[in-house]
Amino acid sequence: LGGAVDFRTRRGRDLQGVEVGTDFGGDGYANVYATIGHAGSAYEYALFGSIVGADGATGHTGYRTGTINAYGTYAFGDRDRVAAKVIYNEGEFRLSTRLSYNQYLANPYQQGCEVATTAAAGCGTIAVLVNGVNGTRIAQTATEGDLARNDRRTIVGTRYEHDFGPDTTWRTQATFDSRVVNQPTSATPFKGTLDSYNITSDLTYRGKVAGMDATLFGGVFYNYLDNQSFSFNKTPAGRNGFGALTQTVFGDIRNYGARGRAELTLTPGLQLIAGVGYEHSLIDVRQTAYAYPVGASATLSLIPARRTFDNVAPEAALFWQPVDQVRLHARVGTGYGIPQANSLFITPAGVFGNNIALKSQRNTGVDVGAEIGLGRNLKAEVTGYYEWFRNELVSQSAGVNLLAYTSNVPRSIHRGVELGLSWRPVPAILPGVKLDASYSYNDHYYTDFTERLTSGAVSQLFDRRGNAIPGVIPTFVNGRLNYDQPGGSFAGLGGFVEVTYRDRYVIDNGNLLTIPASTLVNLNIHYDPPKGAGWWSRLSLFASVQNLFDRTYVGSASVIADTLNAGTGAQNPAAVLSNTTGSIYAGQPRTVYAGIRSRF
Repeated sequence: LGGAVDFRTRRGRDLQGVEVGTDFGGDGYANVYATIGHAGSAYEYALFGSIVGADGATGHTGYRTGTINAYGTYAFGDRDRVAAKVIYNEGEFRLSTRLSYNQYLANPYQQGCEVATTAAAGCGTIAVLVNGVNGTRIAQTATEGDLARNDRRTIVGTRYEHDFGPDTTWRTQATFDSRVVNQPTSATPFKGTLDSYNITSDLTYRGKVAGMDATLFGGVFYNYLDNQSFSFNKTPAGRNGFGALTQTVFGDIRNYGARGRAELTLTPGLQLIAGVGYEHSLIDVRQTAYAYPVGASATLSLIPARRTFDNVAPEAALFWQPVDQVRLHARVGTGYGIPQANSLFITPAGVFGNNIALKSQRNTGVDVGAEIGLGRNLKAEVTGYYEWFRNELVSQSAGVNLLAYTSNVPRSIHRGVELGLSWRPVPAILPGVKLDASYSYNDHYYTDFTERLTSGAVSQLFDRRGNAIPGVIPTFVNGRLNYDQPGGSFAGLGGFVEVTYRDRYVIDNGNLLTIPASTLVNLNIHYDPPKGAGWWSRLSLFASVQNLFDRTYVGSASVIADTLNAGTGAQNPAAVLSNTTGSIYAGQPRTVYAGIRSRF
């Protein structure tokens, strides 16, 4: 929905020792991990490592992946500090094909799909070139083609901090991020090396401004991405079946800019926050598309793309706390997004070509809300939002043997309501009982969008105004009833039952094909012995059942393109779209997990 997730590494001071653990579960799932951390007067470090894998409930979806995550700091004195971080991840992933809706209904977990010539009903296939260049294609299942990914990512960063005084801190950070990908995931395998560099420098002041408590922030940044990517025809030779080149994309993406932010305490209960960001972006990439006509020499088409974008995004918010139990907020903000480099070279037909006219996405939104707390026993929050988008970047799948493409939608609206609740209903009788619940309603729709559909020599325009934006779940509800024993002989013993409801949603611009709603139930039991319970207190144990009632549901559905009936000039109905491949993965069936962690 356009939000952000901030992942934070556990600090050495939180660990002060070693933790090791293992989780295991259905479909061959196993995870082994360890964390080491410590802090001294001038230093701190944390090191995490894991190896995890599973066979997957869906045919040909196993994986094995390893991760190392290290973070450390050192203080040279009272005013100077340096921090360093390293992240390394490498994984081998077997992949199934995304299915049509009818294939999902017939065979959601792709059983009996090892060989195309003897495949069971509903098996997904891709069409690969026998010679890897041109001519005859044959159908292969994901198992035959050994569709897979082998990706490696390395991130190395360092930050220097200097205190000019008790109120002002200067930080400068540099990061190198390398992605090496090898992805024979479809009829058009992809390889590439994408190395990026990021430098930021900023000042933060915490003190007084005009007699008010204030936090002021100002900084600059520079990013550089070196893009070297290659696409190929797939041959029948499994994972290593890379045929002739179909596309190369070489070039770089740069952006630089500045950000500023001020937080002012106007009165003891009223806070003003205002900020602005500016970014200049340059995409300078070149696509070479290769074609191999039968009986003729190969042809090469060069498409250069040199695009610049300038974007400014201001925002402001007010937080008012009239009483201790109530906090109100109101915010107006703006945002932007530029096209991905590769999306400039995939046409609405799902093939390589010129799509360099894509524009930058812009949005302006407001939200208002309240947080209410009644002691430790009840906390509730409600927020309503309304956002106006211009040139929203929307991606669609053109089919399993074709590529996903991106287009601009001139105008659209995102609006909705979000509710949250945390409640201890009977604290005097059962202090360990707690109810956590959330509710989201999302009404996202087009207000100005005319889409052209073409079939052969027939082409028609369709007005999408008022249609729901596909891929957005209108209603999402989650409720969790927890119990954690706060004291006594069974202190640390707990569990929960969780119910999640996802509303039905459309996956095409014409709002013709709908993914059905689903309700899932999960169970968990865990034991974290309290400190002072001897060696037993060093252990933590859990067991859980995901999807308790073994519901079959759509776990992921990519947006698909509508199609045109060349005979009637009308859109094809849902019955036809239900055969459009490249969209659906089934969700995980009932699975049992258990694990143990030990601290030293």
